[in-house]
Amino acid sequence: MSRKTRTMTLRANIRRLFAGLLAASLTPLAAAPIAAQSAYSPAITINDRVITYYEIEQRALLMAVLNRPGDPRKLARQDLIEDRLKLEAAEIAGIQPSEDGVQAGIAELASRANLEADDFLKALAAEGVDPQTMYDFTYAGIAWRGVVQTRFGPRVQITEEEIDRAIASNTGAGGIRVLLSEIVIPATPQTREQVTQLALQLADIRSFADFEAAARTYSASATKEQGGKIEWMSITNLPPQLRPILSALGPGEVTDPVQLPNAVALFQMRGVEETSRTTPRYSAIDYALFYLPGGRSADTLKDARKIRDAVDRCDDLYGFSQDRPLGTVVREALPPADIPRDIALELARLDDNEISMNLTSPNGELLMMVMLCGRTAELGEELSREDVASALRAQRLDSFADSYLAQLRADAHIVEK
Repeated sequence: MSRKTRTMTLRANIRRLFAGLLAASLTPLAAAPIAAQSAYSPAITINDRVITYYEIEQRALLMAVLNRPGDPRKLARQDLIEDRLKLEAAEIAGIQPSEDGVQAGIAELASRANLEADDFLKALAAEGVDPQTMYDFTYAGIAWRGVVQTRFGPRVQITEEEIDRAIASNTGAGGIRVLLSEIVIPATPQTREQVTQLALQLADIRSFADFEAAARTYSASATKEQGGKIEWMSITNLPPQLRPILSALGPGEVTDPVQLPNAVALFQMRGVEETSRTTPRYSAIDYALFYLPGGRSADTLKDARKIRDAVDRCDDLYGFSQDRPLGTVVREALPPADIPRDIALELARLDDNEISMNLTSPNGELLMMVMLCGRTAELGEELSREDVASALRAQRLDSFADSYLAQLRADAHIVEK
């Protein structure tokens, strides 16, 4: 195989892994200079720790390759600030990832693209990403996991009852349905810390009336006027990451804050019901997104309702996209665990060929119509109690980690140029 062919193959592999670079993401990265500052001069300081302009450019390139939704530079700034806070916490805790551990982390990510670590780094380099950027990215992630395990691991105790309920919710045994209420508070990178702190306070609510009042005050969901109340739904319709958390709730109890791409959510359990009818697990959810400019403006919502009322199935959406920009319709068929949480929560409420108009893009400029095309059921498999306990533990640790990071950021002295 020639060198040129090998290079093309490496690029193709990494493109398949990360779904490619969007042209819209490439243009600002290539066109925006780093003003008059040196690439290695400070762009941000966090508690006297420095982030350079070069690091921001490099992380932005990595975010684009990883196909993270949103503006790559804004994501880079946010992630690098959080990485500095994580590394500071790791130093205080005496946690320092080993060289072997970091290399193993890079190799694990490379394996998802069927690449060896060296080939993976070469493919990234072909996109302009310095190997040190991937090393730093991996190092910070491993260090933070160590902090979370050390600080919160002993506090996470999973009961046998929680495991039983989680197994039932994931297999459909007993036909478990849940009656939930929700509070969905919009969050931007600039406001996420304050929103998370508010959500932590609201998570202490135990009264149905108080939760209903809080939903009317703070929630931006379509259920706001109903006090956040959601109709009965099968728990297997919900995102897999949320099922163990919700299954462990008793009536009146509220989840810890759930981080969504553009919001922070809370759920209160109003009721649990077991029926004789079993409900399936799903191996894939087929859905479509239809993007309309204008956010939640009156004209855009009018256009969305016109489309909703005219389509009978997902294929019909393409007829309404012919005179619109490329990418107006995006259709996916993904395992439930791979669907973004905000989209997954909307899909959980829908029957086949129904449409939700509750979501917008991160900057609010696009209305995201979400249409459920269908669910593919999978055959039931015996679940390991150890695996279920591990999943419950991981979810609880994630919640502790998100809250702790929000606290670190709120307490930090951050100066951005």
